[in-house]
Amino acid sequence: MRKPILFALLLLASLGLGLALMGRLPDLDAFRSLVDGLQARVAANFWAAAAIFLCTYVAATSLSLPVAVWLTLAGGALFGFVWGTVLTSFGASLGATGAFLLSRHLLRDSVQSRFGDRLGTVNRGVARDGALYLFTLRLIPVLPFFAINLLMGLTPMRTGTFYAVSQIAMLPAGMVYVNAGTRLAGLERIEDIVSPPLLLSFAALGLVPWFGKLLAGFLRRRRLRSRWTRPARFDRNLIVIGAGAAGLVTAYVAAAVKARVTLVESGRMGGDCLNTGCVPSKALIRSAKAAHQMRHASRYGFADHEPEIPFREVMARVRRVIGDIAPHDSVERYTSLGVDVVQGRGKVIDPWTVEIAQPDGTSRRLTARAIVLATGAAPVIPPVPGLPEAGPLTPETLWDALADRDHPPRSLAVLGGGPAGCELAQAFARLGSEVTLIEALPRLLPKEDAEAAGLVTGSLVADGVRILAGHGATAAGREGGVRWITLSDAAGAGLRVDCDEILVTAGRRVRSDGLGLEDLGIQADPVIETDEWLETLCPGIYAAGDAAGPFQLTHAGAHQGWHAAVNALFGQFRKTRVDYRCLPATVFTDPEVARVGPTEEEARQKGLVVEVTRFPLARLDRAITDGATEGFVKVLTPPGRDRILGVTIAGEHAGDLLAEFVLAMRHGLGLSKILSTVHSYPTLAEAAKLTAGEWRRAHVSPRLLALLERYHGWRRG
Repeated sequence: MRKPILFALLLLASLGLGLALMGRLPDLDAFRSLVDGLQARVAANFWAAAAIFLCTYVAATSLSLPVAVWLTLAGGALFGFVWGTVLTSFGASLGATGAFLLSRHLLRDSVQSRFGDRLGTVNRGVARDGALYLFTLRLIPVLPFFAINLLMGLTPMRTGTFYAVSQIAMLPAGMVYVNAGTRLAGLERIEDIVSPPLLLSFAALGLVPWFGKLLAGFLRRRRLRSRWTRPARFDRNLIVIGAGAAGLVTAYVAAAVKARVTLVESGRMGGDCLNTGCVPSKALIRSAKAAHQMRHASRYGFADHEPEIPFREVMARVRRVIGDIAPHDSVERYTSLGVDVVQGRGKVIDPWTVEIAQPDGTSRRLTARAIVLATGAAPVIPPVPGLPEAGPLTPETLWDALADRDHPPRSLAVLGGGPAGCELAQAFARLGSEVTLIEALPRLLPKEDAEAAGLVTGSLVADGVRILAGHGATAAGREGGVRWITLSDAAGAGLRVDCDEILVTAGRRVRSDGLGLEDLGIQADPVIETDEWLETLCPGIYAAGDAAGPFQLTHAGAHQGWHAAVNALFGQFRKTRVDYRCLPATVFTDPEVARVGPTEEEARQKGLVVEVTRFPLARLDRAITDGATEGFVKVLTPPGRDRILGVTIAGEHAGDLLAEFVLAMRHGLGLSKILSTVHSYPTLAEAAKLTAGEWRRAHVSPRLLALLERYHGWRRG
């Protein structure tokens, strides 16, 4: 806190001195007389005068005083063109660097701690193109130079880069003013020094590096594509491989803007989310919750009842739910939207060509200006000795493997305590399986808020799940109908778990086999490597969804699909970076855990100074009526401000409640705006408003309340 105060005092002092100087600066005639009086002294002791002039110039520029133009003119008049240019050039660059360092050491830490989440993209841009930005701003002074110095000090630009670019970029304008100083006697107005043609020349010079960068990018693309022959014309504007969430959105956007697009899918439309992921798992979770509510019916005024679990019917319901949603992602729907849907396996032959192996054994080739890879990801079987031979289930295979069983697995070992592991462990426990949940890290849901993860852990234990956190699998196998896993904890102690089935939920890896990426030089382990615009190392080929990472979330894939389509079709004009700052995520356990932005632990690890506002759902009227009081809302804000940095919600319908906070963060609305929004009563959504009210009460001034109390006392007479 002391550094910003010191900076503010220094800035006020500089402003005061600057205003004082502006009131005493001479006009042009008085300036000529002053220079004439100094010329004899400079001639008598040139080097001492040069040293004094340089120090004065550096000090004035470091303090951002408005005298640089007059000092530069004086440099030309007193020392001539050559020495005047040398002195003013080094003086301006050293002084600018001084202002840059003052801003950095007195203000940057405070700014980054408060706005680090918003400045992430800016910081990356400066790290990549900061020298070009600075060079252009120096040549085209759209901002005063002192403002550029202070602003650049807040960024991660290296001091050496700042100095070198400033030294070069400020030289042309400096030479113009020094030259004007050598002809001071004939100068009529300061404004005549820089004419419009000269400003246009500087502007053109400032754009040279950008044209150079575009040219370099063009040459790079040509070099990378030089191994192949570019088609004279293209069959399609875009080819999308994979019809999961990312691929469907990409194709939808392309068709909506009237591009000719082909969507290639080797399996079922809708990808993992519809067929083996989000949809079936949530259908199973809902059935399991119904069984749980029957066991605890006394909470709602009924008698507790142990339900019979017709597991075959439960799995049939899961299939019906998939069937009800499938038309939304069907071939028929996307064909009606204008998408050419082709069943087959796609292989990228070159940057423009895709070969499609069709189900009847034939193949065809299509060319397109751009290709989007949205092939999704497959579950990973960790390298545990004997685990593949044990025949484990995965979130992808369990639906077919268990579809025709009359009963759920009698005992189930779940390997992996992330979102999928916790969700499925709880569901199968509620459906009657004896579940053991194994996690190598010290706690479940390691990426979530620790308090929220603790609530989920307690709920799992209450449902009968045996939790073995801090245990790593060392071996696995199968003996007859019994599967087993041996474990080791942090102390090296061993443990064996016997079970009917092993379910592995320990990560996913991109589906890239047979895509031909190796021949194109595209890296695909564990995901396809892309840049900020989702373009791979091979120009014109993009990736989106689970294939590109870094988030294994359906809505993240859809978000990326939009960007991939826009960049692939219109990237020659302007590309859009994918913004993940307001990306929500939900764990569909009971209670649910939903969050956006960093958790409290992540914020502190990043060095962010945050204030935590917490509202327990036990104080929410609708939660009380629904018997859903377990959970909380936790909001992170900068100290003393209502801007939302991150939110974690644990409780009933947490994923739904999070949407209001995501909207607020996306559009820069603070807690005060949420507080002033009318919410229906009684609803769970009131939790957002009540949390905002908690923040407001914590920031009411005690002094103001005391004054109001005295005022009302006075009004009573």
